[in-house]
Amino acid sequence: MTKPRTYLDYNASAPLRPEAREAMLAALDVVGNASSVHAEGRRARAIVETARERVARLVNARPSEVVFTSGATEANNWVLRAGWDSIILSNIEHDSVLGPTRAQWGQTPHTESRRSTRTAGCEGSDPIHTLSVSVKGVVSVAAIKTLATGGRTLLALQMANNETGVVQPVAEAAALARERGMSVHSDAVQAPGRIAIDFRALGVDTMSLSSHKIGGPKGAGALVVRDGFNLPPFISGGGQERRRRAGTENVAAIAGFGAAADAARYEAPETSRMSSLRERLEREALQSTPGAIVLGSAAERLCNTSCISLPGETAETLVIKLDLAGIAVSAGAACSSGKVGASHVLAAMGVAPEFARGAIRVSLGHATTENDIDAFLAAWREIAATKTRALKVA
Repeated sequence: MTKPRTYLDYNASAPLRPEAREAMLAALDVVGNASSVHAEGRRARAIVETARERVARLVNARPSEVVFTSGATEANNWVLRAGWDSIILSNIEHDSVLGPTRAQWGQTPHTESRRSTRTAGCEGSDPIHTLSVSVKGVVSVAAIKTLATGGRTLLALQMANNETGVVQPVAEAAALARERGMSVHSDAVQAPGRIAIDFRALGVDTMSLSSHKIGGPKGAGALVVRDGFNLPPFISGGGQERRRRAGTENVAAIAGFGAAADAARYEAPETSRMSSLRERLEREALQSTPGAIVLGSAAERLCNTSCISLPGETAETLVIKLDLAGIAVSAGAACSSGKVGASHVLAAMGVAPEFARGAIRVSLGHATTENDIDAFLAAWREIAATKTRALKVA
């Protein structure tokens, strides 16, 4: 009999919610193109617009501000490649923000050298300005006041970090940036359902969202664009999405995204439940392995995310050992975990190499139970005990 597996990698991708599956199956029976005016096309259009309303409610935006994309990576690329004269971003952003930003000027992502703060556009100046983070993993908002920028400038700041779960002061940063005439983008992929999001109150111009992070299908996402904000199309060639994103809509995926958004809307009791599960996991893991630490624990974090390090082990080894024990977790960002390398997030926080090397990410979600925490702790204790026995033999 196959032992049931325990899935604790929601920050990489959440299991498909039943509501999303049902919505997708129903949409697959709709044959019309959502751009067609006949009855079949209108039926497809109604599915898309219902989903748009649901996604808008998830973040308190207007439906007219929601533009469907293939995912948050496309949404981030759309904004970051919009012809800015200079870009300000934190040094803990996701690769889908760092990559397109630095690729524009021929720079390598994750270069942590200090950036020039001279006026962008001047001879010899650097158009990319990096905001550092504290040892807690929180970006230094005050640094925005010291940056001398010119022309069209974008501030990009994530809502919460995908590796540590540390929540960033987006509203405060946006207020300072807008005082200085900057535009503001936030990668909010990890936040929905885990913290309350109010797009209007945040003061940002654009925000990226992902379907599969909240229990919808992979390959769907959205860019929320403030009404009146001028953003040129990233993909041209059709009139879809009010001529903002060409291409026939993936109606089934959008339907699933909308259903997941409806199910994932912020509820305090659910976030409290996840927070309790995470606190138990961290407490008992640290008790059984006194040398272990939780990174980012001194800051406000998402209720579901724990970045826990076991010195003397490597993250890759821990992930493999846990996988063999039937537990699915990640070593940092899932998009980058196929390669062996140091986490740029932990490096930016100044985490000592011995702790950074042994850091894994455990992320909970809507279907996580006490039994899942039991399974993780049992596997964690066995790994620690095996390590101790090996040291004694040596």
